[in-house]
Amino acid sequence: MQPTQFMDAVKAVIARDPKYDVGAYYFLKDALDFTVKRVMENNDGEHRHVAASELLIGFRDLALQEFGPMASTMMDEWRLHSCTDIGTMVFQLIEEGVFGKQDSDTMEDFAELFPLKETLDAPFLPKNPVRQASTKAPSSGISS
Repeated sequence: MQPTQFMDAVKAVIARDPKYDVGAYYFLKDALDFTVKRVMENNDGEHRHVAASELLIGFRDLALQEFGPMASTMMDEWRLHSCTDIGTMVFQLIEEGVFGKQDSDTMEDFAELFPLKETLDAPFLPKNPVRQASTKAPSSGISS
């Protein structure tokens, strides 16, 4: 696919539906390339169709790799809040002819495989959350 072909497809999608930021579409393309490479490495170099779940996991992994603790913030900037949002973009690019699909592929395949924000934040949360200090006065340990 030529870069101008993809750029024209993204422009057409955004002209119809400006819900997602242009950067989200380019990141999605990178995530697809990342996932295809991963699939080929695990499949003796053979190319095969990438399932929605594989793409979502690849999207997540690339976001964590590229943006680290800022990954969920970046998704907020791009207005991506769920796996379904990613699926919507995939199907918009399929309609433009720059992504392919099999007859069995559906939007339902992208239905919340995982909670996007929480999944992107999880690796950076403290392992042992700090406990809130009690507001009660400590007892002296002496009873009457």
